[in-house]
Amino acid sequence: MVVGELTEEAQLVVIGGGPGGYVAAFRAADLGLETVLVDENDKLGGVCLREGCIPSKALLNAAHLVTHAKEAKDFGISFKKPTIDVEKLRGWKQSVVERLCGGVNALAKKREVRVVHGQARFEDSRTLRITGGDVAHIKFKNAIIATGSRPNRLPQSVLPADCCIDSTAALELASIPKTLLVVGGGYIGLELGQVYASLGSTVTVVEMLDTLLPNADADLVRPLVNRLRKQFEAIHASARLEGGKATNTGVEVTYSKGAEKTKQVFERVLVSVGRSPITDNIGLENTKVKLDERGFIEVDAQRRTADKRIFAIGDAAGEPMLAHKASREGIVAAEVIAGQQSAFDVAAIPAVVYTSPELAWCGLTENQAKEQAREIKVGKFPWGASGRAIAMNRPEGLTKIIADAQSRRVLGVGIVGEHAGDLIAEAVLAMEMGAEAEDLALTIHPHPSTSETIMEAAESVFGKAIHQAR
Repeated sequence: MVVGELTEEAQLVVIGGGPGGYVAAFRAADLGLETVLVDENDKLGGVCLREGCIPSKALLNAAHLVTHAKEAKDFGISFKKPTIDVEKLRGWKQSVVERLCGGVNALAKKREVRVVHGQARFEDSRTLRITGGDVAHIKFKNAIIATGSRPNRLPQSVLPADCCIDSTAALELASIPKTLLVVGGGYIGLELGQVYASLGSTVTVVEMLDTLLPNADADLVRPLVNRLRKQFEAIHASARLEGGKATNTGVEVTYSKGAEKTKQVFERVLVSVGRSPITDNIGLENTKVKLDERGFIEVDAQRRTADKRIFAIGDAAGEPMLAHKASREGIVAAEVIAGQQSAFDVAAIPAVVYTSPELAWCGLTENQAKEQAREIKVGKFPWGASGRAIAMNRPEGLTKIIADAQSRRVLGVGIVGEHAGDLIAEAVLAMEMGAEAEDLALTIHPHPSTSETIMEAAESVFGKAIHQAR
């Protein structure tokens, strides 16, 4: 350390102010720990709140409104073509972000969590070096790493960085391009592709794998793909981006599908090919923390690393890279540091794709159950038989329940349809409680509602469905 530099001491220092980090800091403060939260940005909330989950959902809400207005003509209500005020839309999106960031900052003050702005780097297993902040060093008893992740980039030899944007830049909504190429058929690319398509862009998707959203079952993905094919200009699965270069009119890209190669010019190219943990350049080599081959920090059930003073949570500590998983891990780590008995032992983590229709699942997919040679029973209920879905003009959904054939316990649930992300919570609770499919079937659900499809799918697991022919 340099003499004269300001050094602070803390029982706990949390590195990263995202949904994992700030939740960990707040829980620790509630448990009486003197807590310092270090984040490079002056607004707490992390990538999720500032440039990920929240702004994307704000824009998706606007995009879905445009789509609903357009489709209202099917039942006799017609609207004029919407006028898109991009500047006002951008401002509204940012107001949502500012409001939530302000709320997190206010909670930090009320809990007396000390917030230090700057870049943190481990000097050893007891000390952090802070660059760019009003504190140079922080000596700690324990630390929680919640540094998150960053978008992956394609090699410069394939697509130079100045020829494309990532999800962060796409959410800035600088303008609405006439043509947009989305490289990657994962949830981020599809969500943003749907936003831009609804706002007027002609969207094309290129995906290297033979299916979109490969982690979900094909029968659940199908209704979404059917809608996307109507909204997008083209979806090319099993296609590889060969290269791209800037031209006077945009970006000329070459992509191949089998032996066939296609050249096409797009005004803008969005690269969405996954994310990588931010575990480099934070001084982990000066600690005993270990990384796996993909750069994730290795942790145990209590989120403790190989360095017993240091914990890791969220995207930095492994998949799935989801905000709600990070928050739960943050609570676990804080409780363990405070001396409580706690562990990350969840039965199911829900995943949601916020497109229209939404796609959500938890637990085992049918594909995973078959790969594990599990003896299962599967119940499905098509939303085309749901009174509520038909009344909403959204009959393209499907609810599916996977149950153990012997114990009848719910192993997994998948839903595609309007607000599937809200419906999936019931399934997560059922799995956490060790419920059987019959428990869901015997639970009275409100009528008419799309939540009834969970009850109906549970009934069909063992052939008791009322609203389906056996």
